[in-house]
Amino acid sequence: MTEPVIRIEHLYKEYATDAGPVPVLKDVDLTVMPGEFVAIMGPSGSGKSTFMNILGCLDVPSSGRYSLNGADVGAMNQDQLAQLRNQVIGFVFQGFNLLARASLEDNVALPLIYRGIGRTERLARANELLDKLGLSSHRSFHPNQISGGEQQRVAIARALVTAPKLLLADEPTGNLDTHTGQEIVALFAELNQREGITVVLITHEPDIAAHARRLVRLADGRIVHDGAMAQATPAAA
Repeated sequence: MTEPVIRIEHLYKEYATDAGPVPVLKDVDLTVMPGEFVAIMGPSGSGKSTFMNILGCLDVPSSGRYSLNGADVGAMNQDQLAQLRNQVIGFVFQGFNLLARASLEDNVALPLIYRGIGRTERLARANELLDKLGLSSHRSFHPNQISGGEQQRVAIARALVTAPKLLLADEPTGNLDTHTGQEIVALFAELNQREGITVVLITHEPDIAAHARRLVRLADGRIVHDGAMAQATPAAA
């Protein structure tokens, strides 16, 4: 039987404050199978940013269980979590997070340094992905020499260079114009369909979420909708 990429059971997350604990996520259950394309939406304060941090092993739940690619995240220390992130997850952020003084090929190759892969192989893998994403002629450029949409393509190449099981995208079109944003999310859909990469996308834009095949909607720290995109009822993000 195929193992889920993500399995979350009865997940709670709260933060300690001077006024007492503040619950952010409440009894969340979620299973994502290999090859799915899931959009997560929710209004401000719904808990989606905290949820993304937990999915990305950047934070841990207060209680409940999170299994990522079969590994129990709650049982890991910080070094083990860092290793799991590098092995399993490719991250794409709203702000691109590229190194300004590094070439595009060095930006893409960066995650492979932490795997101990030599420079020649790192650059070979990086340039293969830059070629696939239409940026091979720009490999020696720096981020400030290309457009925002091209920078996000570089960020996607960097996320893919480790051949991750899961592509985790946090508002990846938030800094892009509408047309470029549609091109980027169409690229996610193509990677999902052609390469079978599991994609979890957090967005507040319904037209971006519409590219996914499944919609999960959060409200007040709980999942209030989880279904195929065709069955999703329109609602404000």
